[in-house]
Amino acid sequence: MALDISALVPELLVIGLGLLLLIIHILQRQPVPANPIGWVAFLAFTAIALFVVWRMPVAEVTWGGTWLVDPLANFFKILFLLAAALVSLASITSLAGQSRFASEYFVLLSMATAAMMCVISAGDLLTLYVGLEFLAITLVVLTALDRGTAASEAGLKYLILNAISSAALLYGFSLLYGMSGSLVLGEIATIIAGGATQAWAGLALPVAIVLVLSGFAFKTSLVPFHMWSIDVYHGAPTPITAFFAIGSKAAGFAVLIRVFMKLFIPWAAAWVPALIVLSILTFTLGNLVAIPQTDIKRFLAYASIGSAGYIIMGMIAATRGGIEAMLFYAMIYVFATFGAFAVATAVQAQTGSTAISALAGLSKRSPFLALTMLLCTLSLAGVPGLAGFIGKFYIFWAVIDQGYAWLALLGIIVSILSVYYFLLLAKVMYVNDPPAESAIIRVMPSMRLALAVSVFATVFFGVYPGPLINLVTQVAARFIS
Repeated sequence: MALDISALVPELLVIGLGLLLLIIHILQRQPVPANPIGWVAFLAFTAIALFVVWRMPVAEVTWGGTWLVDPLANFFKILFLLAAALVSLASITSLAGQSRFASEYFVLLSMATAAMMCVISAGDLLTLYVGLEFLAITLVVLTALDRGTAASEAGLKYLILNAISSAALLYGFSLLYGMSGSLVLGEIATIIAGGATQAWAGLALPVAIVLVLSGFAFKTSLVPFHMWSIDVYHGAPTPITAFFAIGSKAAGFAVLIRVFMKLFIPWAAAWVPALIVLSILTFTLGNLVAIPQTDIKRFLAYASIGSAGYIIMGMIAATRGGIEAMLFYAMIYVFATFGAFAVATAVQAQTGSTAISALAGLSKRSPFLALTMLLCTLSLAGVPGLAGFIGKFYIFWAVIDQGYAWLALLGIIVSILSVYYFLLLAKVMYVNDPPAESAIIRVMPSMRLALAVSVFATVFFGVYPGPLINLVTQVAARFIS
């Protein structure tokens, strides 16, 4: 079997970036400031993303089916790289004055991004599992990097709870291997669909589906598997919280699409009802429990959980249209969620607080930050004119087309309720008076660029979604065919 290294070029570039930053750290006698190294990481992630865009149409299966390079993988790789690039810019503000671990921070960010890219290209269960565990390890270290704070507790919680979900996932993979005698996803799908399995497979397959679904429900923070996310999101550095909410969650959905739409689609009638329950619980709890929150990171954490409940609706449709809706929503979710967390990062950097009260009078202290938070949160709520509205419309249309109009109606009602708590946040920023001792919030150029990109994408795809719709349509068509 010939090794086609060209299929690994994007991953090798990201790993090479991490190694380069590590070498710079080793050679420097003094800690490297976050500003230059953050810009290097941003430019490198952006360049690699453009390279993946260039090779977007490529579709090949290499190394005996264990490595997949297709439009679906390339789409999510672009998403991961964009998230990493934006987080790199936001991290410059977050790490200001903390250069003692700036180099390690960006090295780990590079490795986590590479792990996500490996996960979506994995064509066999072993590569998939190793990629998920490598991602988990890097995220644990990133979460607990600022030792002596709540970050250490958050990292430990994620480590322990992720181990439990990984055990369930590994057991499910073991059952799939036992039934099929293969680790390659394509071969497993063919063997199981053809009925050429062991005699005990009739019982093992439902158990495998439940275990695999549980493992991925943890990765994507679906209720009731979300118990880890709130404390971890709150304790991690704010840019890493954004990376959790965007990249890690998107990786979970990406693999969920590949595994369930390729392996388990013949049994959709069995797992779709479970996804319906998970979706309802997730978008209901996520949106309603956000209302009484007084900490902006917990507030946004619950809002991101609510968004996961909407994204999973695309899997409930179990059609090409559902996949298109998931891809569209996942991409616009990157910019809206990052923009909100980036504003929280900028405010925390100056005030030292993540309380919602720290945003009081933000429109007077920094009109740009207030406008960014307003537009991004209203996009998450699905207000017309912004990208989030198109995303939710796409999702609801996909499930209505499959006869789940009642589910779409329930999602719309809860989405309308979510506007209420986002407007409460707007009231704090635009109506409440700023604290007497507050000062104008200075926004670093790197943060200003990251916020501008988020606002532009959120507004642009809300007004002119055509280019992104065309892209996700092509990706879904190639994947389903």
